[in-house]
Amino acid sequence: MLVIRHLSHNFGRHWTLKNISFSLNKGDFLFLSGPSGAGKTTLLKLLYAALPVQRGQVQLAGFNLNALDYATVPMLRRQVSVVFQDFKILPDHNVYENVALPLEVRGLPRAAIDRRVHAVCRGLGLENRIFTACGSLSGGEQQRVAVARAVVVNPQVLLADEPTGNLDPDLSQRLMDLFMQFHAHGTTVILATHSREIAARNPSAKMLRLENGMITWANWPEAVTFKDADSIPAWGEVGLPNHLEI
Repeated sequence: MLVIRHLSHNFGRHWTLKNISFSLNKGDFLFLSGPSGAGKTTLLKLLYAALPVQRGQVQLAGFNLNALDYATVPMLRRQVSVVFQDFKILPDHNVYENVALPLEVRGLPRAAIDRRVHAVCRGLGLENRIFTACGSLSGGEQQRVAVARAVVVNPQVLLADEPTGNLDPDLSQRLMDLFMQFHAHGTTVILATHSREIAARNPSAKMLRLENGMITWANWPEAVTFKDADSIPAWGEVGLPNHLEI
């Protein structure tokens, strides 16, 4: 589903990713951790084709991102959904209209759109706000609208950048339950998070830590790390080591 080989990316003289290599299978769930500025958001933007691949090779959901042209980007984004940190919802449109938009672009029948939108909004606790303008919602509610819009299309790959950052613990767990439901049905999920608790509750997931643009820890052998070997847990160790700070 995803193969990354020797991926590097720079903004001017600053390298945000340095020789990243790892792969994921269809249906994998990956927690992407690391401090602010580690390169997590840059990596997600590259996978969503919001940034071009400069160095290295990336293949995702059947697309070669090195050879992706402008006309192919919308095709990639029909298979790869993303939950942005800044939501990117339409504030003058209501919840239903925001969530229904990607389904309308795909030309689904109105009955199917209505069924999917109501089901996803119900799962995220938005059923009582479905005809409320998004500009009047709280930050947490807007975040849930962004998540609903991303998952309503049943994507092959779901990218999420700190999706629980504006949610209380109960809603965070409800959101994670929804992500896990999609994962159980074969969606590949890559979720960037600072929350040690969320990652620890899902010990079977793959976990990868970025620091200064490099992979410094991972719990599966296909991810290549560049930290001193003495500080890396043994391959195959499940869960987060005691010293790992998300």
